[in-house]
Amino acid sequence: MKQSTSLIYVLMLACAFLTGNMHGHAQKTAEDGQELPSAGRVLNVMQRANRYFMDKYADVAAESHVRGVARPSHIWTRSVYYEGLMALHEIYPREEYLKYATDWAETHQWGLHRGNTTRNADNQCAGQTYLELYKLEPAPGKIKNIRICMDMLVNTPQKGDWTWIDAIQMAMPVFALLGEVTGDERYYEKAWQMYSQTRNEIGGGLWNAKDGLWWRDADFCPPYTTPNGKQCYWSRGNGWVFAALARYMERTPANEVHRKQYIKDFKAMAKALVPLQRADGYWNPSLADPEDYGGKESSGTALFVFGMAWGIRQGLLPAKEYMPVVIKGWKALEEAVHSNGFLGYVQGTGKQPSEGQPVTYDHEPDFEDYALGCLLMAGSEVYKLCRE
Repeated sequence: MKQSTSLIYVLMLACAFLTGNMHGHAQKTAEDGQELPSAGRVLNVMQRANRYFMDKYADVAAESHVRGVARPSHIWTRSVYYEGLMALHEIYPREEYLKYATDWAETHQWGLHRGNTTRNADNQCAGQTYLELYKLEPAPGKIKNIRICMDMLVNTPQKGDWTWIDAIQMAMPVFALLGEVTGDERYYEKAWQMYSQTRNEIGGGLWNAKDGLWWRDADFCPPYTTPNGKQCYWSRGNGWVFAALARYMERTPANEVHRKQYIKDFKAMAKALVPLQRADGYWNPSLADPEDYGGKESSGTALFVFGMAWGIRQGLLPAKEYMPVVIKGWKALEEAVHSNGFLGYVQGTGKQPSEGQPVTYDHEPDFEDYALGCLLMAGSEVYKLCRE
């Protein structure tokens, strides 16, 4: 009886310790003296921004109406939001988050925009959340459509579908997740084929190894330049790739045969991004030319913070060099979130720095969802950093 009572007491102490540390109080200090905020503060920012969104868009089935066009709620913009929501749910599980995501998936019958024969990566993005929900509670119907779609890619010879770099984020993690839940390594090989085609072949190769950055698509490869004669590297576009590499590697085995190249590209991007960060912690929409649509911008900043925080946690990026960048970036994102949860400084949809303007603290972009998804992904990794 004494042993039983002692065991119960120890378990109670352990639970109390874990509960007391739910919001974390440990701080990480960078070489320049800056500190990460507490985990509780990071979580508060995420919850506030997410609550604003869930209250405003309570009907998960409601279409968006932008520029006179009705779009279903499982297009890429909303799908990226749900990536972020699942990241929030991972660090702070709540039934309402799970229900909001599940209701959305069920509303669309776990299907893809434009059907399960689409080769467009934007339409496949919803599959990331379907697969994450499947992992929590497996049921074949949840991933039937996304698996049919991606199996079509695996079983056909085309590998040049990702003609724009955003596509890497929209679809590459889907291959990783399918490989994870099925054990079929063909998904990893097809992801590599498509990634390397975009990297090395499309437009002569959208990856510029010299600068460690990506041109958004063939339209921006040389001889195209900004009006000031500089290379046009779009912040959010590069953010999509940076985040995709992190999300893909997070969900694939350490011995995945192409991992070394992914790590090399990831590190090269991180190194290139450090000197491009603004003094206020943001990155400009136009990375290499601050005089061409410079200014604060949240979505690209969030994606870079996400990737760097993940890289530090994985031991791929040295904390001494990258922790100050993450701290400055997260503080900028905190500033961008209004007291009511609205996320400011978001560039609207487009494909280059000049589109989706103006970008200001109060301006509402054409779609509010994808930038919030990026913020939640960034916050989830910063939160984990705080807790380690």
